[in-house]
Amino acid sequence: NPVTNAWNATSLVGAPVGRYHHTAVWTGSEMIVWGGGTIAQLNTGGRYNPVTNAWNATSLVGAPDARYLHTAVWTGSEMIVWGGTGNTGVLNTGGRYNPVTNAWNATSLVGAPVGRYHHTAVWTGSEMIVWGGGTIAQLNTGGRYNPVTNAWNATSLVGAPDARYLHTAVWTGSEMIVWGGTGNTGVLNTGGRYNPVTNAWNATSLVGAPDARFQHTAVWTGSEMIVWGGQGLASLNTGGRYNPVTNAWNATSLVGAPNARYKHTAVWTGSAMVVWGGGLPILNTGGRYNPVTNAWSATSLVGAPDARFQYTAVWTGSEMIVWGGWSGAGVQINTGGRYNPVTNAWSATSLVGAPDARYQHTAVWTGSEMIVWGGTGNGGVLNTGSRYNPLACP
Repeated sequence: NPVTNAWNATSLVGAPVGRYHHTAVWTGSEMIVWGGGTIAQLNTGGRYNPVTNAWNATSLVGAPDARYLHTAVWTGSEMIVWGGTGNTGVLNTGGRYNPVTNAWNATSLVGAPVGRYHHTAVWTGSEMIVWGGGTIAQLNTGGRYNPVTNAWNATSLVGAPDARYLHTAVWTGSEMIVWGGTGNTGVLNTGGRYNPVTNAWNATSLVGAPDARFQHTAVWTGSEMIVWGGQGLASLNTGGRYNPVTNAWNATSLVGAPNARYKHTAVWTGSAMVVWGGGLPILNTGGRYNPVTNAWSATSLVGAPDARFQYTAVWTGSEMIVWGGWSGAGVQINTGGRYNPVTNAWSATSLVGAPDARYQHTAVWTGSEMIVWGGTGNGGVLNTGSRYNPLACP
């Protein structure tokens, strides 16, 4: 019979030094972690192969300057990191890392956007678009980076949304939609659709737009962006569905909506958005939202993980797995759960072999396993992790 619910520790041999606020991407065969902070920021990282349980260090030759609060995208052949905060200030530099050759190539400084952190980045299939973020003040500038030509093109300022950070961005397949966040004059309920082909912005409608907020979540359904929760004047349990074709908002129902929260997670299942956890107060509740029926169904409390925030969540194709985080009592957590939206049932992640408790870690889904790594534990910064297989065959 198959052995389910199993952890396997990531090797410590050759593992990068402990860190938090780093980035992690999945290449299709390896997890690449890079950057992040300890006492100072780092420009080191590693490639982890779950098949061989082996680490290979990312080259230091030509590596970008140390940083955290940067962004990273996977192009299909390279990881591009850009921006963030370094040991001497905010950065507008970055690099392309090729895991096959273990080589870095710097992103051009010609036409690069000004340095920033808490910005967003999306991969279009041919370009990385970075936008917004903060320095001393918030920004409404950005750029399109083409890794083939190593060239930047500025995102237009004509019709660009107001400056902001802690906003959300989704890629629709043809446009980037940014919305919400905190600007230089307060919290925002505005946004814009950016078309990289025409280098043009179109404002998201204010008619029926959700209340202003930041630290909310946003998912792309294939036809609509759904934003929900977050922090405005207080925590919110409202949201909206935005249709970019009609430039129209429809409010998410309040009937059966989960309690107000921020710093929660949201995943798209293919037919529903599942939100869970977050605070404040810190929660272990959530809900499934069906945009077709505009209806909420509560996630079961039977077997639900303990309340938490700053945890990770991945979608496996059939389940949402949440793990780790902070309990709010000054204690990190090494528990989690698998949530099946079809059966509305939780199954606890095993404690046997589970990694040490942590938050500010990363998690990737490989197609068969969740890999968690790094973060801050109850005793300090961690360079440990583990592979969690919800269905492990011996």
